[in-house]
Amino acid sequence: MSDGLRAAIGAIDPVDEREALSIERTLERLGRPPDPFDETADPHHLTASAFVVSTRGVVLHLHRRLGLWVQPGGHVDPGESPEAACVREVGEETGLAVAHLEPPLLFHVDVHPGPKGHTHYDLRYVLVGPPEDPRPPAGESPLVYWFDRAGARARAEADLVPALEKLFASLERLVVRD
Repeated sequence: MSDGLRAAIGAIDPVDEREALSIERTLERLGRPPDPFDETADPHHLTASAFVVSTRGVVLHLHRRLGLWVQPGGHVDPGESPEAACVREVGEETGLAVAHLEPPLLFHVDVHPGPKGHTHYDLRYVLVGPPEDPRPPAGESPLVYWFDRAGARARAEADLVPALEKLFASLERLVVRD
Protein backbone atom coordinates (compact mmCIF):
# COMPACT_ATOMS: atom_id res chain seq x y z
CA MET A 1 0.00 0.00 0.00
CA SER A 2 2.84 2.40 0.79
CA ASP A 3 4.19 2.75 -2.76
CA GLY A 4 0.72 3.27 -4.27
CA LEU A 5 -0.19 5.73 -1.55
CA ARG A 6 3.08 7.62 -2.02
CA ALA A 7 2.35 7.88 -5.76
CA ALA A 8 -1.22 9.11 -5.11
CA ILE A 9 0.00 11.74 -2.66
CA GLY A 10 2.76 12.80 -5.05
CA ALA A 11 0.22 13.21 -7.87
CA ILE A 12 -1.74 15.88 -5.96
CA ASP A 13 -1.40 19.41 -7.29
CA PRO A 14 -1.34 21.38 -4.01
CA VAL A 15 -3.98 24.08 -3.74
CA ASP A 16 -1.73 26.26 -1.55
CA GLU A 17 1.47 26.33 0.52
CA ARG A 18 -0.30 24.69 3.46
CA GLU A 19 -1.16 21.66 1.35
CA ALA A 20 2.34 21.56 -0.19
CA LEU A 21 3.82 21.39 3.32
CA SER A 22 1.18 18.83 4.37
CA ILE A 23 2.13 16.62 1.41
CA GLU A 24 5.80 16.81 2.37
CA ARG A 25 5.08 16.01 6.01
CA THR A 26 2.71 13.16 5.13
CA LEU A 27 5.22 11.52 2.81
CA GLU A 28 7.79 11.72 5.61
CA ARG A 29 5.29 10.24 8.08
CA LEU A 30 4.66 7.26 5.77
CA GLY A 31 8.28 6.23 6.27
CA ARG A 32 7.97 5.92 10.03
CA PRO A 33 7.60 2.42 11.47
CA PRO A 34 5.73 0.47 12.44
CA ASP A 35 2.31 1.66 11.19
CA PRO A 36 1.73 5.32 10.30
CA PHE A 37 -2.05 4.82 10.70
CA ASP A 38 -1.91 3.46 14.28
CA GLU A 39 -3.35 6.10 16.59
CA THR A 40 -2.21 4.20 19.71
CA ALA A 41 1.43 3.91 18.63
CA ASP A 42 2.04 7.58 17.95
CA PRO A 43 0.02 10.77 18.52
CA HIS A 44 1.07 11.70 14.94
CA HIS A 45 -0.84 9.40 12.56
CA LEU A 46 -2.59 9.26 9.20
CA THR A 47 -6.37 9.50 8.98
CA ALA A 48 -8.84 9.30 6.08
CA SER A 49 -11.78 11.51 5.20
CA ALA A 50 -13.89 12.31 2.18
CA PHE A 51 -15.47 15.08 0.23
CA VAL A 52 -18.84 13.48 -0.52
CA VAL A 53 -20.30 15.03 -3.66
CA SER A 54 -23.49 14.81 -5.70
CA THR A 55 -25.57 17.21 -7.73
CA ARG A 56 -26.54 18.74 -4.36
CA GLY A 57 -22.97 19.86 -3.65
CA VAL A 58 -20.73 18.59 -0.84
CA VAL A 59 -21.51 17.11 2.58
CA LEU A 60 -20.16 18.83 5.69
CA HIS A 61 -20.89 18.05 9.32
CA LEU A 62 -20.32 19.84 12.59
CA HIS A 63 -17.55 17.80 14.20
CA ARG A 64 -18.68 16.74 17.68
CA ARG A 65 -15.35 17.28 19.43
CA LEU A 66 -13.83 20.12 17.44
CA GLY A 67 -16.98 22.21 16.88
CA LEU A 68 -15.94 22.89 13.26
CA TRP A 69 -17.75 22.29 9.97
CA VAL A 70 -15.63 19.74 8.10
CA GLN A 71 -15.90 16.73 5.81
CA PRO A 72 -16.66 13.35 7.44
CA GLY A 73 -13.78 11.01 8.21
CA GLY A 74 -11.67 9.52 10.95
CA HIS A 75 -9.16 6.91 11.96
CA VAL A 76 -8.04 3.97 9.86
CA ASP A 77 -8.66 0.66 11.62
CA PRO A 78 -5.89 -1.98 11.81
CA GLY A 79 -5.60 -3.80 8.50
CA GLU A 80 -7.91 -1.33 6.74
CA SER A 81 -6.90 0.74 3.73
CA PRO A 82 -7.45 4.51 3.84
CA GLU A 83 -9.83 4.11 0.86
CA ALA A 84 -11.98 1.66 2.84
CA ALA A 85 -11.71 3.75 6.02
CA CYS A 86 -13.16 6.88 4.45
CA VAL A 87 -16.13 4.93 3.03
CA ARG A 88 -16.75 3.35 6.46
CA GLU A 89 -16.38 6.64 8.33
CA VAL A 90 -18.72 8.48 5.94
CA GLY A 91 -21.35 5.77 6.39
CA GLU A 92 -20.98 5.88 10.18
CA GLU A 93 -21.16 9.68 10.35
CA THR A 94 -23.76 10.47 7.67
CA GLY A 95 -25.79 7.31 7.04
CA LEU A 96 -25.14 7.75 3.30
CA ALA A 97 -24.13 4.88 1.02
CA VAL A 98 -21.14 6.26 -0.87
CA ALA A 99 -18.69 5.01 -3.46
CA HIS A 100 -15.27 5.92 -4.78
CA LEU A 101 -14.75 7.32 -8.23
CA GLU A 102 -13.05 4.84 -10.54
CA PRO A 103 -10.17 4.85 -9.90
CA PRO A 104 -10.30 6.25 -6.34
CA LEU A 105 -9.23 9.88 -6.17
CA LEU A 106 -7.00 11.12 -3.36
CA PHE A 107 -7.78 14.80 -3.76
CA HIS A 108 -6.24 16.70 -0.85
CA VAL A 109 -3.90 16.21 2.11
CA ASP A 110 -3.86 18.25 5.29
CA VAL A 111 -1.90 18.06 8.54
CA HIS A 112 -3.78 19.55 11.49
CA PRO A 113 -4.32 19.17 15.23
CA GLY A 114 -6.78 16.44 16.18
CA PRO A 115 -8.54 15.69 19.45
CA LYS A 116 -6.60 14.50 22.51
CA GLY A 117 -3.40 16.33 21.52
CA HIS A 118 -2.93 14.21 18.39
CA THR A 119 -1.79 15.43 14.99
CA HIS A 120 -3.73 14.11 12.01
CA TYR A 121 -2.18 13.65 8.58
CA ASP A 122 -5.49 13.52 6.76
CA LEU A 123 -5.88 11.84 3.37
CA ARG A 124 -8.95 13.36 1.72
CA TYR A 125 -10.69 11.39 -1.03
CA VAL A 126 -13.62 12.27 -3.27
CA LEU A 127 -16.65 9.99 -2.85
CA VAL A 128 -19.95 10.10 -4.70
CA GLY A 129 -23.12 9.92 -2.65
CA PRO A 130 -26.82 9.76 -3.40
CA PRO A 131 -28.56 13.16 -3.45
CA GLU A 132 -30.64 12.25 -0.40
CA ASP A 133 -30.66 13.83 3.02
CA PRO A 134 -27.99 12.47 5.37
CA ARG A 135 -29.28 10.27 8.19
CA PRO A 136 -26.59 10.23 10.86
CA PRO A 137 -27.12 7.51 13.47
CA ALA A 138 -27.54 8.18 17.19
CA GLY A 139 -24.27 9.18 18.80
CA GLU A 140 -23.01 11.03 15.74
CA SER A 141 -23.39 14.73 15.03
CA PRO A 142 -26.96 15.35 13.87
CA LEU A 143 -25.77 18.43 12.00
CA VAL A 144 -24.89 16.95 8.59
CA TYR A 145 -25.99 18.74 5.43
CA TRP A 146 -25.37 19.19 1.73
CA PHE A 147 -23.88 22.58 0.84
CA ASP A 148 -23.55 24.36 -2.47
CA ARG A 149 -20.35 26.26 -3.20
CA ALA A 150 -21.37 29.49 -1.43
CA GLY A 151 -22.82 27.64 1.55
CA ALA A 152 -19.75 25.44 1.96
CA ARG A 153 -17.42 28.42 1.71
CA ALA A 154 -19.45 30.33 4.33
CA ARG A 155 -19.80 27.44 6.79
CA ALA A 156 -16.59 25.40 6.52
CA GLU A 157 -13.62 25.71 8.79
CA ALA A 158 -11.38 28.40 7.21
CA ASP A 159 -8.43 26.10 6.42
CA LEU A 160 -10.78 23.83 4.43
CA VAL A 161 -12.04 26.55 2.06
CA PRO A 162 -9.18 26.38 -0.50
CA ALA A 163 -9.72 22.63 -0.91
CA LEU A 164 -13.47 23.15 -1.27
CA GLU A 165 -12.91 25.80 -3.94
CA LYS A 166 -10.68 23.37 -5.84
CA LEU A 167 -13.31 20.65 -5.41
CA PHE A 168 -16.18 22.76 -6.75
CA ALA A 169 -14.03 23.89 -9.68
CA SER A 170 -13.35 20.20 -10.45
CA LEU A 171 -16.91 18.83 -10.16
CA GLU A 172 -17.75 19.15 -13.82
CA ARG A 173 -14.51 17.40 -14.78
CA LEU A 174 -15.21 14.67 -12.23
CA VAL A 175 -18.59 14.06 -13.94
CA VAL A 176 -20.72 13.79 -10.83
CA ARG A 177 -24.16 12.54 -11.77
CA ASP A 178 -26.97 11.14 -9.68
